[in-house]
Amino acid sequence: MADNSFDLVVIGAGPGGYVAAIRAAQLGMTVAVVERAHLGGICLNWGCIPTKALLRSADIYREMRHAKDYGLSAGDVGFDLPAIVKRSRGVAAQLAAGVKHLLKKNKVTVFDGHGRLAGPGKVHVEKDGKPVADLAAKHIVIATGARARDLPGLESDGKLVWTYRQAMTPDILPKSLLVVGSGAIGIEFASFYNTLGVKTTVVEVMERVLPVEDAEISAFAAKAFKVQGMDIRVSTNVKALKKAANAVAVTLEKGGKTEEITADRVIMAVGVVPNLEDLGLETTKVEMEKGRIKVDAYLRTAEPGVYAIGDVVAPPWLAHKASHEAVICVEKIAGLPDVHPLDTRNIPGCTYCTPQVASVGLSEAKAKEAGYAVKVGRFPFVGNGKAIAMGESEGMIKTVFDAKTGELLGAHMVGAEVTELIQGYVVGKTLETTEAELMHAVFPHPTLSEMLHESVLDAYGRAIHF
Repeated sequence: MADNSFDLVVIGAGPGGYVAAIRAAQLGMTVAVVERAHLGGICLNWGCIPTKALLRSADIYREMRHAKDYGLSAGDVGFDLPAIVKRSRGVAAQLAAGVKHLLKKNKVTVFDGHGRLAGPGKVHVEKDGKPVADLAAKHIVIATGARARDLPGLESDGKLVWTYRQAMTPDILPKSLLVVGSGAIGIEFASFYNTLGVKTTVVEVMERVLPVEDAEISAFAAKAFKVQGMDIRVSTNVKALKKAANAVAVTLEKGGKTEEITADRVIMAVGVVPNLEDLGLETTKVEMEKGRIKVDAYLRTAEPGVYAIGDVVAPPWLAHKASHEAVICVEKIAGLPDVHPLDTRNIPGCTYCTPQVASVGLSEAKAKEAGYAVKVGRFPFVGNGKAIAMGESEGMIKTVFDAKTGELLGAHMVGAEVTELIQGYVVGKTLETTEAELMHAVFPHPTLSEMLHESVLDAYGRAIHF
């Protein structure tokens, strides 16, 4: 068993942990990372990245089936599910190897095992119950991430009731599927399987799918999902799951009435819970708030020298938020000047279903609830030349401004490539832009990005192309 001293020890090597380690190393610190499973964490290995690989295969399959719409021919179009999954796993493996290389390049020491706080400035590492190392560090960052949430009585079994892990590596292509939860994870899997021809039902307890999105965007997306053949059930609870040999009978409840439907497989996508077990937190002054670690604007806990980032702290629980928190945390530790706290209003959210959905800032309803008088602009994809040329004329850009100051309060999108387009508004919000700057900006033609401009113009009665 080795004894090691570092300036910084990071527990967890996901998009928060490995970024914290690399940034600290860049700033001249000696750094160790403790990871019990996979470098890159859930996002890279079992979340963000491999799901996008699956969705890309589904997108290409869909386009091939509509080749004639582009003047092309593609006969006998089909797919090989094991090959799709193999490609997805290969993408994840490639990026995991990349993280390993980056840590090595930056001289970060990696410990394979479970890390636990073992007193002030100390971390004990063990693997399969056997000690690996005792580490000492002035600063310790907890970045242990989260896992899929189970609901009492509706727990996943990995066979008939899946979490995202089984949904990413299916042993069969079910003929029918029921997805519980219509947030980003649920809708992305629903979109993937529906595109491959699986009869897909989505159940959401809230009154609309994608409930965190602007209501108008949510309604647009729901209509598109239904056109694609999805069965959307909102304001609906799952009361029970009854498993048979190769199917699940699902009891649904809405408005006091119950209904039973049968599906070959069920995907539970009802959120995540933080990985906080067996971290030694009970021996510290670390405080909890709503089931997460309580931190200040610079990610410091109530225990001196202990910090927390990512899914173990307050929402939103997104990989890019964890990475940004990592940089803020480490730069503050290093004493850099002008380290700015994270403004969660400027964090974009992206859902990679078909059509894609993306947003940043306040929805129209939230802006009004906050007391703003608003100006709202909209621009449809059908008014954009590039969208029509791409065969992607279904979609909308929506912008929300403070009517008094012209401040951009929020932007909301549904349609092709909006997960890329949203960054234009993210930069604008971060720079505290107003409608005037956005109107004066020159957008290239022909591009989808022109719709960002037109939506701003529309908020002030100046749209040109619609």
